[in-house]
Amino acid sequence: MNFKYIITDYITGKSVRNIGPEASRQIFEKFLVDEKGYAKEDICVDEELIVQFKGEDYISSIDLIVSCKDKALMAITCVAGSIGSYEREILAGARLVHDYQIPFAVSTDARDAVVMDTLSGKTVGKSLDAIPSKQEALELIKSIEYKPLDKDRKEREMIIYRSFNLEKVNK
Repeated sequence: MNFKYIITDYITGKSVRNIGPEASRQIFEKFLVDEKGYAKEDICVDEELIVQFKGEDYISSIDLIVSCKDKALMAITCVAGSIGSYEREILAGARLVHDYQIPFAVSTDARDAVVMDTLSGKTVGKSLDAIPSKQEALELIKSIEYKPLDKDRKEREMIIYRSFNLEKVNK
């Protein structure tokens, strides 16, 4: 094993391979804590997501899930390429990973970000400034209604998620 490619994850303290989007994820994790005021405990790394495809389990994970008052607020994918290429994948992931839809889906390369409203699929911001701070999240969470994904849409979202996720390199 080549140890020069092993780094320590900022949130978990675990060793991770520094390939693909990992450098972006480490920068973004620090940004969430240092700039946006989240505690490391507010951020879950590699939240498992299992979707069904043709009767088989497809196991993947959401890069980061940021929670506020024990409710997930943002599902985030950290990428090494074009953030726009991953918008649909993280939107599907935010709709599927819990028994409710996570309110915001974010695609970022740690230099820029696209923030989407998960329920509508509409873009609500395009920059790191669009990422809500912990203080803003505490206000937002008061008015957010957490809704489950409609059962009729679930299978379609699982197909979309798997299709886009299979295209990732160095996951």
